[in-house]
Amino acid sequence: MNLELNNKNNKGFSGKIIITGSKSESNRLLILQKMFNNLIIDNLSNSNDTKVLRKALTSTNMIVNVGHAGTAMRFLTAYYASVEGVEITITGSKRMQERPIKILVDALNHIGADVKYLNKEGFPPLQIKGKEITKSNVTINGNVSSQYISALLLIAPTLKNGLTISLQGKVTSIPYIKMTLNLLNQIGITTNWNNDTIQIFAKNKIDKKTIVVESDWSSASYYYSLVALSNKSSVELSYFKEKSLQGDKALDELFLNFGVKTTFKKDTILLEKIQNFKQKKHVKLNLVNTPDIAQTIAVTCVGLNVSCGLEGLHTLKIKETDRLEALKIELSKFDAKIRITNNSIHIKPTNLNFDKKTTTTINTYQDHRMAMAFAPLSLKYPIKILNAEVVNKSYPNFWNDFKKITNQ
Repeated sequence: MNLELNNKNNKGFSGKIIITGSKSESNRLLILQKMFNNLIIDNLSNSNDTKVLRKALTSTNMIVNVGHAGTAMRFLTAYYASVEGVEITITGSKRMQERPIKILVDALNHIGADVKYLNKEGFPPLQIKGKEITKSNVTINGNVSSQYISALLLIAPTLKNGLTISLQGKVTSIPYIKMTLNLLNQIGITTNWNNDTIQIFAKNKIDKKTIVVESDWSSASYYYSLVALSNKSSVELSYFKEKSLQGDKALDELFLNFGVKTTFKKDTILLEKIQNFKQKKHVKLNLVNTPDIAQTIAVTCVGLNVSCGLEGLHTLKIKETDRLEALKIELSKFDAKIRITNNSIHIKPTNLNFDKKTTTTINTYQDHRMAMAFAPLSLKYPIKILNAEVVNKSYPNFWNDFKKITNQ
């Protein structure tokens, strides 16, 4: 499905949107629920990634295909490896088979798991024979993907002797590790993080517990961008907390750079364009703890003709696509001058002529965030989003909600 968007005549908008539960929280809780069946989850994400993980956890098939769901691949690899007697093959899409998983597999095998590569070493598909794991110490590189660490943390309570993880290097996406630890604490698991060592204590049983999943802050980012690119607008989003487990909650501070004010109400946030806001000509941000909103911020900068330097983005190269390269290609279509490194993107504005009628086509590279990040630019410039259905991966209702707010 290709989708044309053009809302250049929009003079402002307002509306209310209910965003589904956080994919990050939901996926962690599903693994914990599988291990502790008296855990109840409310407001579970309706994203494809969460549906894939949920289906895999209830499947009796010997082969599990997670498609593009990277979180499912990592979390399931650790989960299956820790369940004694399980014999399973886990695979995914062509892109998934290009995404590295060696750091996690090495860590699992070090503590006694039996995980083998079926094709190229270091990459899915994997053959897993679940075993009782008794070894309780492992060292892992922390500067590639926090999901490797979270995958180990989630299974740690069910290991016979718990698990102590020593982290090497500068740790990436710390808020996601803290989210995992917080969820473990909420269900009664004892954890300890001291300097570069995380310790999780074993626990066979938990008391009955219900956890309500907060709405997804990453999904909220596209409405922040909409408000930033508008003249006078406001959007109310549910259900969000001022004290959130999600790292992308940093949006409320980051988008002050682009004239968006966040007001916290009971279970909702109100986004408003600051009137008479004087936009900075250059913005420099380190997004090492919030890499999932890098695309949104990059596109916002182009739409506002703001130059920027966004750093801490080394994990973007191993996502659904090489997001840095994809941004360079697509933003260059708006005559923006783009320079990328292994961990940063630098954008120089060229004062776009927004009176032009030509529609710019945006490739999405099978990446949900490419589609949603570029959508707000339609307030300034007519665009066509190719394969717009990729949003189903994390936010299936996005296009309906987007059109509801912008009257497109």
